[in-house]
Amino acid sequence: MTDINMDINAIMQYLPHRYPFLLIDRVVEYVPGESLLGYKNVTYNEPFFQGHFPQRPIMPGVLIIEAMAQATGLLAFRTVGQDGRNENTLYFLVGVDKARFKRAVEPGDQLMLEVKVKTSKRGIWVFEATARVDGQLAASAEIMCTEREVGA
Repeated sequence: MTDINMDINAIMQYLPHRYPFLLIDRVVEYVPGESLLGYKNVTYNEPFFQGHFPQRPIMPGVLIIEAMAQATGLLAFRTVGQDGRNENTLYFLVGVDKARFKRAVEPGDQLMLEVKVKTSKRGIWVFEATARVDGQLAASAEIMCTEREVGA
């Protein structure tokens, strides 16, 4: 893999998400058209922990899927050679298959996000995605995304 060490400022050039919904903090490896490895530092002050669950804070599974989907967006944008996000297009999540959750993600965890291109046909990208904590599988899914114009 290629070490690109993409920090949060570079990530924000590609993804439209902002606090509290930007769920990837850094990219550490990237191979165009193949794979991307990044991470999310999970902290107690995340807004979702107030209600999920106050007695034992656990990162919601849908947000783990969203973090993996954001990683796929970064890989897709970088693969097609864009130097940053086009304000008139967005990558939309269009499907999630084979989602599995194996371990809870809690405050203090570093969620390692790995995405790999499985196929890309007629504008639909399919990725294999995993999220790990301390080397243990936390979640996996097959994620489908597409780029769409959203207006000028």
